[in-house]
Amino acid sequence: MPTRRARIPATKYPVERFTLDNGLRVVLTPDRSAPVIGVAVVYDVGIRSEPEGRTGFAHLFEHLMFQGSENLEKLAHFRHVQGAGGTFNGSTHLDYTDYYETLPANALERALFLEADRMRGPRLTEENLRNQVDVVKEEIRVNVLNRPYGGFPWLTLPPVMFDTFPNAHDGYGSFDDLESATVADAADFFRRYYASGNAVLAVSGDIDVAEATGLIERHFGDVPARPAPDRPDFTEPDLTAERRKSYTDKLAPLPAIAGAWRVPDPVSDFAGYLPYVVLAEVLTDGDASRLVERLVQRDRTVTSLGGYLGFMGDPFDVRDPTALLLQAHLPPGGDVDKVLRTLDEELDRLATDGLTEGELARTQARMATHLLRDTDAVLGRALRMAVLEQQRGEPGLLNELPRLVGEVTEEQVRAAAATLRPERRASIEVIPGGAK
Repeated sequence: MPTRRARIPATKYPVERFTLDNGLRVVLTPDRSAPVIGVAVVYDVGIRSEPEGRTGFAHLFEHLMFQGSENLEKLAHFRHVQGAGGTFNGSTHLDYTDYYETLPANALERALFLEADRMRGPRLTEENLRNQVDVVKEEIRVNVLNRPYGGFPWLTLPPVMFDTFPNAHDGYGSFDDLESATVADAADFFRRYYASGNAVLAVSGDIDVAEATGLIERHFGDVPARPAPDRPDFTEPDLTAERRKSYTDKLAPLPAIAGAWRVPDPVSDFAGYLPYVVLAEVLTDGDASRLVERLVQRDRTVTSLGGYLGFMGDPFDVRDPTALLLQAHLPPGGDVDKVLRTLDEELDRLATDGLTEGELARTQARMATHLLRDTDAVLGRALRMAVLEQQRGEPGLLNELPRLVGEVTEEQVRAAAATLRPERRASIEVIPGGAK
């Protein structure tokens, strides 16, 4: 008898789309319920786009975009956003870089002016470059080099699974590459990737569509037209034999293990990809999930466990190639081989015996709750719609995601589990060097 699926509520956020003459794609989603707006600009450039010899450059350039522009001095962006009562930030991902603000609705034109101004040209100077190289190096020291499990597994697992530079290299960057970067490199990166034709602007919240459209045309319409660059083919063949590596982390007090399996293309085979998104949650989401129940509560072979899609945990914001990841931290003297064997046993059991009554519905309800909560705030909505437009040309898919998750069947989840075989797995083991 098939297990019951969850009944998922749908959102009906309106979506308006248009493209300026310079190629900038625009997504508007009005919501007059509160006087707040979210503004997001997403550029189709990420860690995978970095050239060899310039590791960490996508992230470094994100920093440079906050160092002033041709018309505004350094820190002006901070002052103008915070002075209007807003917040802002930016982030670098495998396949895109985003910049965003949350502001009172009456500050819409201010946000549009600021984003259009730096789209025309950031202030690329030797002083700014050297300063931000130092900032990024310090970030690497804090987040990777001087932190237990730093970079595990998002930096340490890709070079085990992948062979090509775009997919396998260290996205935070090497100090040598960062220090050798030049202003000319930055200017070339800007010309190539920060083109209006390579960007999406999304505005969500308390806006009048006609008024917002006029403001966008006023501020972005005269940004020089540059087409999007040809996107390289980043595809790689799947693994045909297990790959496994280990390294000693001098700061880690306990062992850890992460394993990953390639999954279908998230964009061109979305229907084939979705069951893996659900499977990761069935395996690891909450105390009642089967891997937490087995490894943490019953066997006590691990102390914590997680599972997700995408090396940066972004199942609906990533392109191919990507993977389903499972990671765990073990108690002192823990047996990594035993943990991997147990993972294989549970995957086989799921593929063979199926799910228990209510297991799928419970998982889908939790997933839908997270999706709905993530886009309840206007900024979350703007960011999600901008990336969906960028990667798929379907910002309205945001409204459909909870329902589509709820329509994944037990048979699809079982079939997905059956593909996660040891011979298709790449894994990275952390050997603790910090226990004293």
